[in-house]
Amino acid sequence: MLEPVALTLVLLSAFLHALWNALLKRQEDPESAMVSVVSVAVVLGGLWTLGLEGEAFPSRTGWLWALTAGFFEGIYLFSLARSLRYAPLGLAYTVARGGALLLVWPVSVLTLGEAVTPLTVMGAVVLGAGLVVTGLVRIEGSATRGIGWAAVSAVCIACYHVAYKQALGVGAQPAPLFVVPMIVALPILLLTRVRGGGVDAVLRPVRQRPVLLLATGAFCTLSFGMLLTALAHAGAGAVLTLRNTSIAFALGLAVLQGERPGRKQISGAVLVIAGAVLLGWPS
Repeated sequence: MLEPVALTLVLLSAFLHALWNALLKRQEDPESAMVSVVSVAVVLGGLWTLGLEGEAFPSRTGWLWALTAGFFEGIYLFSLARSLRYAPLGLAYTVARGGALLLVWPVSVLTLGEAVTPLTVMGAVVLGAGLVVTGLVRIEGSATRGIGWAAVSAVCIACYHVAYKQALGVGAQPAPLFVVPMIVALPILLLTRVRGGGVDAVLRPVRQRPVLLLATGAFCTLSFGMLLTALAHAGAGAVLTLRNTSIAFALGLAVLQGERPGRKQISGAVLVIAGAVLLGWPS
């Protein structure tokens, strides 16, 4: 049972993660806006590291895992922005987060020694069924491209999840483990966006909606910080299970933004959430 403080932190983290994705969806050019969002996260993350005690990365292995996480973060953040350009928020978010959970589970079992239980197997089956039902949603026009980019996001989320876990396992501290991958991801985002639209494309969202960009970057950083704080005070299984409520929050925010998910999309999201709960249930 989570303590009230940890429970509040993890639910806020889930909501803020869905919220910063929803705010990014409101941008006319999500890929360019993402550059500014990550820049804000780097600055705020740097402030988070002030007063850090002890070594940020006690071993070279921790550095290597942090750099690996940053590489996949860069591709993830770009593919996330691209998916939100073309696909509805609720649909893209469900595919990205649910797909990542389904991918990371067998990797965790094979490489991280996580136990296989009847509940986790059932969770994987239910989650997979949810993604299948979500895939049956009728998608028209460019939204198909968006779902493809959401699938790329899912693969990257799974990869950086493993990298973060490996880095923490060799003593890396959470604050620098957030900042270093963001620093690595930033030039990847800059390169892809400058090549795609030039420097003016990167600066345009800053001129048009600076407050929205600042808020999005702040919510992104707060979401991660609250998650790590909750993990420091409670069991990882319970925290990560509740963290997956972000899928439900994203669906609710999508409705507030004018999306009208159909019965299949809602059913798929419910199955994904149920599968995530079973996968993360403490053994």
